[in-house]
Amino acid sequence: MVEKTGNAFDIKIFSRLMSFAKRYRLYFFIAASSTILLASFSVLSPYILINTVDDYILSKDKAGLLNYTLLMLGILFVEVALQFIFIYYANWVGQHIIRDIRSKIFRHILQFKMSYFDNNSVGKLVTRVVSDIETIAAFFSNGVFTILSDILKMFAVTIVMLVLNWKLALITLAILPILVYATKLFQVAIKATFQEVRNQVANLNGFVQERVTGMKIVQLFNRENIEYQNFKEINNKHKKAHVKTIWYYSVFFPIAEILSSIGIGLIVWFGGGQAIQDSGISVGMIMGFIQFAQMLFRPLRQIADKFNQLQMGIVAGERVFKVIDTESSIAKSGKVKAGKLKGDISFKDVRFSYIKGEEVLKGISLDVKSGQTIAIVGATGAGKSTIINLINRFYEIDSGSIYVDGVSVNEYDLENLRNQVAIVLQDVFLFSESILNNITLKNENISLKEVEEAAKQIGIHDFIMTLPDGYHYNVKERGAMLSSGQRQLIAFLRAYVSKPSILILDEATSSVDAYAEQMIQFATETITKNRTSIVIAHRLATIKQADKIIVMDKGFIVEEGSHLELLEKENGYYKNLYDKQFSIDKVS
Repeated sequence: MVEKTGNAFDIKIFSRLMSFAKRYRLYFFIAASSTILLASFSVLSPYILINTVDDYILSKDKAGLLNYTLLMLGILFVEVALQFIFIYYANWVGQHIIRDIRSKIFRHILQFKMSYFDNNSVGKLVTRVVSDIETIAAFFSNGVFTILSDILKMFAVTIVMLVLNWKLALITLAILPILVYATKLFQVAIKATFQEVRNQVANLNGFVQERVTGMKIVQLFNRENIEYQNFKEINNKHKKAHVKTIWYYSVFFPIAEILSSIGIGLIVWFGGGQAIQDSGISVGMIMGFIQFAQMLFRPLRQIADKFNQLQMGIVAGERVFKVIDTESSIAKSGKVKAGKLKGDISFKDVRFSYIKGEEVLKGISLDVKSGQTIAIVGATGAGKSTIINLINRFYEIDSGSIYVDGVSVNEYDLENLRNQVAIVLQDVFLFSESILNNITLKNENISLKEVEEAAKQIGIHDFIMTLPDGYHYNVKERGAMLSSGQRQLIAFLRAYVSKPSILILDEATSSVDAYAEQMIQFATETITKNRTSIVIAHRLATIKQADKIIVMDKGFIVEEGSHLELLEKENGYYKNLYDKQFSIDKVS
């Protein structure tokens, strides 16, 4: 549900958006100056028209008519030049500002805790970074500058009209309060509809992004028709939101046009009557005031339209600044920078919850010595993956302490800490890039030769060379061109070339075929050698050689020891789990 403030204009958001223009004050000044000059030159044409009609057309002075016509043509060329300067620099400033805002919001998003992404739609974030910021561009190019130009033009026209003939000026301005009031009502009403439109755009983007990403599940479970109906419903809401804005436009602009026509009619009626009676109002004056009236009323109608651009920019700005103002980043107060970690890890009574009041880890304490391989096993939801997410501070713990080499993880420089911890996840994410770029993540300090040597050491070089273009093979979005086992092998190599002090493998051998599992087993043995390693696995056969096995259940550590030690425990959790899995494997 979108919050509707009822205010047509938010000065705080406006000021904040305008603050981004300070960096480009010279070009902003050029655009603003061109609007002032445009307003000045725009009133010259009607004034010259009055003199041309009264002094040269009615008196049939051809030479004077030619001179004034050329003068009007010269003014037109000046206006064209000023219009070019205005349009170019207004849009130039707008594009540079949205580049800065987009960079700022994306950099801010990069610092968010994982919990933020757990609770926010990717589609909505994409909307903030892309379409909402494009709307902010229109705020500058079609909003601020155009409104400034129109207001100055209206002010100049009003002054000139009052100087030339105050009676005709008052007749013309008599319609203005009604038009201003109608414009005010329109602006207030349209802001709420624009808020709804942006909300529905975000919902639509989020829905499409999720369904396209999960298309395999949609088709696998024959959800095409159901998802299509869901899409139609969301798309219909999007349409209704837009139609509501169209309805307001359809009401306002005909009213504005009628009021403008009434104003011109009053000029002709009153001015014509005065001209017939020879009361000081000429035919040229009437023609000039008709043009003045059009110049006065047209900008007002445009201001209403451009004010909508301004409001859309304000609404988009509210949404973008809401993301920028979100305090969801991991505190980076740590200053300790370790050259190379030994890899000692210690958890002291650590408690953690993703959702407040629902603890996932309930007072965990464990120690991992440098160079050890520790395996963590347990049922789904026991808290295994949570432990590894806390070591490199993807999440902040509720209480307790986590130490690496005797130093609290909170005291480490976050970048330095994460550079020395590598994780291979069960669900490997690959970018739509070459295999080489997915391995090095474009780290210029890692050469192709180093990658090839590392691949040979863990036994996957030959596999990579069988692919078209080898290390330069593009795996497409999310690594769609590779099997799950191949993606896992790429993830192992990515972790290996980063030369981590601490290695974490999260279900790295699940969901792969037997051949890929053999390669992964060899890769695992290679990259965990003489390195602190934490392995999470469902297949207990893969962790027999671990120095220590931690058994978890419902957020507690219930057992720990070597494989043989745990099997000796009668009715032990690990022994029961092993016997059950072994019997299943034997039957299969």
